[in-house]
Amino acid sequence: MKLTQREQPLIAVFVLAVVLVAPSDMLGQDAEPGSESIGELRRQAEQGHAAAQFALGDAYALGHGVLRDEAEAVTWWRRAAAQGHAVAQVALGGAYANGWGGVPQNYQMAVTWYHRAATQGDAEAHYNLGFMYASGRGVPQDDAEAVRRYRLAAEQGNAPAQVALGFMYENSRGVPQDDAQAATWYRLAATRGIAVAQHQLGSMYADGRGVPQDHADAVRWHRLAAEQGNAPAQTALGLMYFDGRGVPQDHADAARWFRLAAAQGNAAAQYVLGLMYQSGWGVPQDYVSAHIWFNLLAATGDEVARRARENVASSMTREQISEAQARAREWATR
Repeated sequence: MKLTQREQPLIAVFVLAVVLVAPSDMLGQDAEPGSESIGELRRQAEQGHAAAQFALGDAYALGHGVLRDEAEAVTWWRRAAAQGHAVAQVALGGAYANGWGGVPQNYQMAVTWYHRAATQGDAEAHYNLGFMYASGRGVPQDDAEAVRRYRLAAEQGNAPAQVALGFMYENSRGVPQDDAQAATWYRLAATRGIAVAQHQLGSMYADGRGVPQDHADAVRWHRLAAEQGNAPAQTALGLMYFDGRGVPQDHADAARWFRLAAAQGNAAAQYVLGLMYQSGWGVPQDYVSAHIWFNLLAATGDEVARRARENVASSMTREQISEAQARAREWATR
């Protein structure tokens, strides 16, 4: 069984979503300061030291040593950014991109601040600009410029940019399609522990795209991502166990990985897990459980799952169907 078409959009979601997180999530790397250090930080910030202004903004963004205050965070980032502090410019751009910290969402302003940081060579700024050009937010959509920006960031070791550049090569966006280049960039991010890159690299080994086909390597990379909770990788690893590719065939292990992914809402895993319960592959045959997983997927509009649900229902009693529906409703509200 192969689910490449179901899984493929997930890499795009990752690439397009990384920038749209709260600036504090991107930038809060330092240890939490105590009240004494906050006092000194504030003193330096009020004296006009850009680094202190940025750090004080970060403290407010994270609630480190002060009450969390997004608007105050933006105020201090703006002061640092006006002095040319590149990381503060990225943070301020992120605030505008998200409509965070009391500023209205404004992609053009986000791009303006990202550009200012990028002119100083900031990798995060180049990556964020790549996203803006790839998605046409605040600038005309331009895949070639997105690739250029991603490359500038990726060559500095920015892992999200490496993933994004791999995606652009894999999908012929702004560059000629080149699986070998895609695998090269995915590998750089994968070796740094980026789960989505590990999963993509595993898929390339499974299919022999850009690398020699090697099911054992596919399993290894999928497992590294799956153990980090990456649902597409859990689904892919389940398939490897189901088919006995790169590992001894083991339907019970397949079901375990499918269940982990299905619990996160992965459509492919929900469907296959329903089939396994219906047929008793790797799990005791259980029509109620099969109906639950088909029903959860059918509720999203999936026609194949709807037909599968009706098929299994034909073998169930009314009481079993009622139980399955109630349990599916309970699951959906978690």
